[in-house]
Amino acid sequence: MKNRIHDMDLYYADMIRYRRQLHEFPELSYHEHQTSAFIRSKLESWGIEIINGTPGTAVIGRLTSEQSGPTVALRADIDALPIHDQKECAYASKVSGVMHACGHDAHTATLLALAHWFTDHSDVWIGQILFIFQHAEEVCPGGAASIVSSGVLDDVDVIYGVHLWTPFPVGHVYGAPGPVMAAADEFEIVITGKGGHGGLPHTAIDSILIGSHLVVNIQAIVSRTVNPIEPCVISVGVMQAGTAFNIIADQCYMLGTVRTFDEDVRLEVRARLAHIVRETAAMFGAQASLDYRDGYPSVVNDNKEAKRFMDTATAVFGKEQVHAAPQIMAAEDFSYYLQKFTGCYMFVGAGNEEKGIIYPHHHPKFDIDEEAMQHAAILLGAMTLEFMQEFESGI
Repeated sequence: MKNRIHDMDLYYADMIRYRRQLHEFPELSYHEHQTSAFIRSKLESWGIEIINGTPGTAVIGRLTSEQSGPTVALRADIDALPIHDQKECAYASKVSGVMHACGHDAHTATLLALAHWFTDHSDVWIGQILFIFQHAEEVCPGGAASIVSSGVLDDVDVIYGVHLWTPFPVGHVYGAPGPVMAAADEFEIVITGKGGHGGLPHTAIDSILIGSHLVVNIQAIVSRTVNPIEPCVISVGVMQAGTAFNIIADQCYMLGTVRTFDEDVRLEVRARLAHIVRETAAMFGAQASLDYRDGYPSVVNDNKEAKRFMDTATAVFGKEQVHAAPQIMAAEDFSYYLQKFTGCYMFVGAGNEEKGIIYPHHHPKFDIDEEAMQHAAILLGAMTLEFMQEFESGI
């Protein structure tokens, strides 16, 4: 069995065409109906079996070799974000207020082209390959958990995924053992004080003042509760209160996020946040409620598969192009796959200052250097073949 990807450049034009079509017609999480139909039609046209019983709008294709071997799963996410596309290009989103601002269109195009490649090169691999086109990565509870719990992946031996990442330059790839992306929880705080006249603050209980104290006080969790060598972020993204300049607001509404890697730190932050919210409100004679929602757990790569990434990527791309990935405080529901299956989540550089591709993920002018798709396909394909080679060799 050969263990190298070749001729992927022949599929590059298809990747670009698929990606741009998907970029023009993005769909939000749990509503990816046209996207799923497009994926299904491509897989069926290449003779790839569609697995029944997948949850939501997910599509999973299966290729089976005549020679028995392991089952390798490859995953792409397919949903878009509620962002209005501000790019000026031919393939800008045609759906008002919806945009592929995180590269999921490119992930999908990459995996489609790779599925086609494996179909055309059935002589170089053994066993089974599952192509997972997952819905709803952007919105908790996400699509991955439901796919895992459905049982359709129970025979999987290893799973790989790639994120095209514009903070990293095109042509470079990144991976690491252990935690590589953070757990991401969400909290909602409602402070109830007592409204009043802006000129008579002593007759009121100012919910905005209390909210302002809370924004400051909860940062002490990071600086004074969490061990300083443990990564932790607490951010308040929404603070809403008041109706007029001369009215003291009786209620203040806040939304925020907690990002951690260590599970003990995660639990400690949750408990400490509840204490600070309660006591800060009580100090001013107000009431406060906290709704804390667990989000995706941390993405934790298998040590052996992370080493496979370093070895394989170095052989394919060269030592200078392969790097240890830093821990990233963004979250990914690929974590649910790695809680059950051996695997590795990797990053492929997709930024390019010379082409003006400088905007971060979730930005209205987000774009990628499309050459990154070919690098991602080669990486995923090479990882698959290396795993199968090891299986066949009985190592």
